[in-house]
Order: sequence, then structure tokens, then C-alpha cells
Amino acid sequence: MVETEAGVASEVSLETLALARSLSQAGGGIAIRALAIGDVGDVSALAATVGAHGASELVHATGDAFDSYGGASWAAAVQAVRAETGSVVVTAAGTPRGNEVVAHLAARLDVPMAANVVAFSGLSPFTVTRQVVGGSALEEMTLGTRPALFTVAGHSWVAEAVDGPAATVREVQPEVAGADLVARVVSTGAKEADESGSLKSASIVVGAGRGAGSADGFGAVDELASLLGGVVGVSRVVTSLGWRPHHEQVGQTGSRIAPDLYVPCGISGAIQHWAGCASSKVIVAVNTDAEAPMVTRATYAVVGDMHEVLPAVNEEIRRRSG
Repeated sequence: MVETEAGVASEVSLETLALARSLSQAGGGIAIRALAIGDVGDVSALAATVGAHGASELVHATGDAFDSYGGASWAAAVQAVRAETGSVVVTAAGTPRGNEVVAHLAARLDVPMAANVVAFSGLSPFTVTRQVVGGSALEEMTLGTRPALFTVAGHSWVAEAVDGPAATVREVQPEVAGADLVARVVSTGAKEADESGSLKSASIVVGAGRGAGSADGFGAVDELASLLGGVVGVSRVVTSLGWRPHHEQVGQTGSRIAPDLYVPCGISGAIQHWAGCASSKVIVAVNTDAEAPMVTRATYAVVGDMHEVLPAVNEEIRRRSG
């Protein structure tokens, strides 16, 4: 299942297609079908995108039942297409929407599902590795039934195009029972603008947590992010206290990031926050507690007060940059 944002395939869906390609190759060239549901904007453009990422066919489910999102109704569409195609694997991005739809499908088919998969290690039986406990641990799980159902953890695969031809488009209108339309989205609103740039796609993120002290304690954090050409990310407690807007939150209930460099300052590194930043390539933590989880997990760490460390770092960057 492919999710779209403003008519464009989401990055996490393209990452899911990357895993599907690897799975297809391991299985001797199993066909990859992409399923899009409801209004997806320019279908031809979407077909070109998913084709470039390995899908040979784009199945587009349309109808009044899909004018808005509903977990049960979308699962009904996936179930209908799966039954018609005989697909042995059904997967989606490990987003709130992807996890909900696949969970509904698993209940309908009475088969298990694996959420937040990061790798697979065998086809017979089909064995996957998935994130558990908020991403702080990995679990190996065997999916012995068919179809195998799972979602893919964000940033666990690289969404690289393979320059394939545009996928063939096929429109379907799955039947949806009235009971599947009881719970669905009835209205949406524009999300809060992210004036600091895209947190999910940033290559450098400077983070701050309770150690900032107050809403006025982010001056050096903002400056460091600006000097490095990055954006600011914060822990849940910061947004809960109203110090910073929610769109800057990193973690299980915020954004999952995978920057080249993450600099968490005054963040202890609770499981929920680690779930959002564990894919960072390099982590440089600044914290007064040498035993804080973020410090012990970081690539490098500076044990000290962020209000003393960051101004000194900023001054040195300005000096070196002239």
C-alpha cells in the first residue's frame, strides 16, 4: 500500500518499495504491485514514481467509500485486491495509517502481522526482524502463514530509484460494507507550518530537552542549528510544557529522523525519544549526566551543561568561519 502526501508518494512508502524489491529479488523476481487508495492526485505521475522504484503495476482503488480515510474501509480495499491478485506478501509503511490498515487486514484474515520491520532473513519460513519497545530492541519473528503481513519501520531502507518504466495503471472499485464506514475521517485541517524546515528530511538536527530550562533557553540551540545549516528537534517534554511547537518533536509520538548528524542537548534519551532518533548516522550528545541513556548510546558525548557548552561551540564555529 502506497501513501501519498499532496499527490506525491510519501518517502516512507518509497522506502517500503525498496524492501519489496529486495524481497522480490530474493524470491526469484516476484511481481511488485503498488496499491493506492482514494484521491492520489495525478495518477500517471504516481505510476511513474512507483515504477521507478520497482512496481510493475499500480492498482488504484476508487469509489465514494474512499473519499476520506478509514482504517476498516481501506483494509477492505487491500483485502479485495489481495484476493484478486493472490499476493503472498502484503506490506505498508510503518506509519499510523499503515499500521492501522494492516492490523485491520490481519484481523479480517485471522493471520499475524509484524509491525516496524527493519530486515528479513529468510523466505522459507519467512522471517523478519522488527523494532519493539519503542525501537530500543529488535525481535526476530517468523510469519509462517500466507499472506505474510507486515509494516516497514521508517528510515530502515533507502528509497533509491531503479529507473524502471512507469507502472501499468489499473483502476478497481472494491465493495465496502456499511459497517466498515462507521469510523472514518470526517474533516481535516492544515497542519501547523514547519517554519524551521523539514525535520524528517534534514541532514543535521540539533535537539534540546528539559535541560534547556525554559522557553527562553533555546537561543544557543537555534544558533547552532543555523550555523550548521540544520533544524531544531525537541523532546516530548518540551512540547508538553509549551516551550516549542509540536512539529519540532522527535520521538515515538513525533517525527522519526535519520540525519547525518544529531546533536541532542539536555535530552536524557528515554525509549520514546530514542525510537525517533535511533537511525541517526552520528549522534553527539551534550548532557550533565554521564550515565544518561542518550550519552551511553551516542557516537560521541560531551558531559557538561548545554548552556556552557553550546555558546563555546558556536563561538568557535563563528571564529573558524570568519
